[in-house]
Amino acid sequence: MRILFSSWVHVLIIILIANIAQAQTKPPVDQKKSDQVKVDWADEFYNIQEGDKIIQKLRGNVELRQDSVYMYCDSATIENNIYVVAKGNVLIQQGDTTNVFADSVVYWADLKQASLFGNVALINNTQKLFTERLDYDVNTKTATYFEGATLTNNETQLSSKRGYYYVRNNEIFFRDSVIVIDPDFSLRSDTLKFNTETRTVFFLAPTLITTDSSKIYCEDGFYDTYNNIAEFRENAQYARGEKQQATADTIHYDGKNKIYILEGDAHFTDTNQDASANTIRYEEINDKYYLTGNASYKDSTRNIKAEEIIYDRKNELYSTKGRSRIIDPPQILEADAEAYTELNGTGVAFGNVIWQDTSANLTILCERSDFNRNTNYIKATGGQRGRPLLITEIDNDSLFLSSDTLLASQAIDTLSNDTIRTLFAYNRVRIYKSNLQGICDSLTYNSADSIFHLYKEPILWSDTSQFVADTMDLQLRNEQIDRIFLHNNAFIVNSADEVFYNQIKGRDITAFFEADELRKMHVEGNAESVYYATDDENAYIGVNKILCSEMTMYFGNNNIDQIRFYAQPKANLIPMKQANHEDLKMEGFSWEVRKRPKNRDDVFIEIKTELTIPAADEKTKTTGN
Repeated sequence: MRILFSSWVHVLIIILIANIAQAQTKPPVDQKKSDQVKVDWADEFYNIQEGDKIIQKLRGNVELRQDSVYMYCDSATIENNIYVVAKGNVLIQQGDTTNVFADSVVYWADLKQASLFGNVALINNTQKLFTERLDYDVNTKTATYFEGATLTNNETQLSSKRGYYYVRNNEIFFRDSVIVIDPDFSLRSDTLKFNTETRTVFFLAPTLITTDSSKIYCEDGFYDTYNNIAEFRENAQYARGEKQQATADTIHYDGKNKIYILEGDAHFTDTNQDASANTIRYEEINDKYYLTGNASYKDSTRNIKAEEIIYDRKNELYSTKGRSRIIDPPQILEADAEAYTELNGTGVAFGNVIWQDTSANLTILCERSDFNRNTNYIKATGGQRGRPLLITEIDNDSLFLSSDTLLASQAIDTLSNDTIRTLFAYNRVRIYKSNLQGICDSLTYNSADSIFHLYKEPILWSDTSQFVADTMDLQLRNEQIDRIFLHNNAFIVNSADEVFYNQIKGRDITAFFEADELRKMHVEGNAESVYYATDDENAYIGVNKILCSEMTMYFGNNNIDQIRFYAQPKANLIPMKQANHEDLKMEGFSWEVRKRPKNRDDVFIEIKTELTIPAADEKTKTTGN
């Protein structure tokens, strides 16, 4: 108590001397009271008059004040109440939230600006700025540094060589060698802005952000460190590990949910994978990709294009929406929507499906296809009039085949290492080719022997000939029709005018073709034939009816040129005028012309009504007895 009283007496004496000295000297320039620094306390107080200057020297627990700004220090020198040099444990307080610490301070009260030196710390709520030199504008609450500083905000630490801290606006601009360290990421940049209230980083220059698993580069955007949400713009790039890379106009990042959204000219690459779209959404937790708008996905074996692609890499599933095109050489699949799983290689495609096997020159059109990529199996259903369509090329001409269901598969022959393709078509099969048409209930094809097998009431038409049997085999050679095998109840009808009908019947018949034309026919077992003989002017001269065990017939221009008979043939030539043409029709005869597809669209139409066989035309040119 005695020491405190002595200090007060000492201060009062100094103030009294200073007032006398001021009264005896010329007063300084007028100053506003608000510009002056007031002394609230000091253990020692000295007033010195130096010309127009009044210098106050304070020591020990110095307390100064200007309006709402308070300054505390070990010692201070005040010139004309406006220029302050404070040293030792300096503290400037402004309001309830802002405190600035330093070893020493130079303060201009009229400008309300301070320069702080040595171990400077500016503390505002939870934000703490540390530097060795700081300029602080008390009026605007703006701090500036040029010799490096570090800001800590809870667990986030930011540093740079230069910076501007607008305390009133809760904003700091960091410039030159900016580094941010956070538990979730680290950041390097040249310039960025940090909002101390929202804890949001704004990128104003090239910036690189690094997490435990990824890197992000951008030149504009923001990062909300509190909510761990970010938006990266201007040359935005993303990298995860050594293989994954992404670019987009804008990259959105949700750190809590581990979601990345690439928006605008988005592109993503990984090991053997390449994806692009208007927007790419990646869910890291689920390891799932959503590609939307002009979506494209490519890996080591396939290329997918669609309006939208969803790829679940964890479960090896992908699906598409909108018109899709999947290139998986040699297969190409197009559809309105498609889904596939890598686990077992199975998938399904919907809507205007187009499936192609380029190596086999095979195309299937349907409404739905179920497929297995591992076995190259496909099942096609639906389509035009509810029926799938197969298109392939034979004799440099397109063959169209339709049925209720189509199946196709392929396998590798372990002996020859060749690819063997198998085709199944069942229920109401219809075939159209410019020089060959056919119908049956079901059909199979195997590329190993290049044979089409037709089952249950098969009928084939070639030019003016109709082929009927219990079952048939159509064999190709060099992608051309080579032979047609008719098994059991074989019956061939040939008619150039659909008035008179050449007929060949037997147990089995083999028809031989050359250059798409019927050249020879061999009949085995109970062979019978009825054929209309013509003269050099193609006028009918009579009807030959022949019975034998075997026969071979040779053709030219689809007409019979020669017949060879075996094993005691029975032959009878009937003049045209004496012939009963209806009685000459063999048992089982039918001319199914209305069932014959006339063009590719006819393969979708089934006609069951038989055509009534017309009687011989009276005007037909005939000669004979």
